[in-house]
Amino acid sequence: MNSMLLHPNVTWNSDKKLLIAGPCVVESRDLCLHVAEHMKTLAEAIGYIYVFKASYDKANRTSAHSFRSIGFEESLRILQEISRSMQIPVITDVHESHEVPAVAEAVDLLQIPAFLCRQTSLLLAAGATGKPVNIKKGQFMAPSDMQYAVEKVQSTRNNQVLLTERGTFFGYNNLVVDFRSIPEMRKYAPVIFDVTHSVQQPGALGGKSGGNRAMAPYLARAAAAVGVDGFFIETHPEPDHAFSDGPNMIPLHEMKKMLMELSALSKC
Repeated sequence: MNSMLLHPNVTWNSDKKLLIAGPCVVESRDLCLHVAEHMKTLAEAIGYIYVFKASYDKANRTSAHSFRSIGFEESLRILQEISRSMQIPVITDVHESHEVPAVAEAVDLLQIPAFLCRQTSLLLAAGATGKPVNIKKGQFMAPSDMQYAVEKVQSTRNNQVLLTERGTFFGYNNLVVDFRSIPEMRKYAPVIFDVTHSVQQPGALGGKSGGNRAMAPYLARAAAAVGVDGFFIETHPEPDHAFSDGPNMIPLHEMKKMLMELSALSKC
């Protein structure tokens, strides 16, 4: 893997695993700063390259009544503050191509949601920023077909592309992870394993998604054993009170144990 510039002061290569972690959505400035500070210290101590994650808008909620955002400009201001004041890379989802320029001004990496991984205009707009682009594999996509999403970004002369495995639809309201996808997708780009969305149960709670966080450590350890380039983990001090994706998020106080286990497995 070639070196990837994640932030003016952070370069990533294969020497260390990448860790993308944070709350599902920007709930408040205080929450984001708390999680970012905790995770930065933890990641540095264990040996991960840390990227803070939070969405400025949850545009794909199951119900129109679910929380989406505290506001576009306010959310981006908080994300930019974390990047600049804490000197850590920040990533957020982009859902529409017309929002990409403003989002790219605030954060260091752009993430393409799984449901939008085939959207050519969005991929091209993200690639054109020159910033690293993390494409989440669609729950409906064959791993080998993700090469075409990578090619779309690379057609903009941007080779800083990541792919993220987050499970595949398996009947209604359930996902399954086929770990054969990891070596397959690594042919095209470094692969991140999404620990928490892989245990999500889409739309299973009557108007919102459920999840089974108890299974997350097992899938994470399996991914570490197979060999991934990093992990994506949503975390929150009180997942059961989170504004989005609480059932599958890892409590902040449990992250140290999980990351140490994954680090040990990755070195085997």
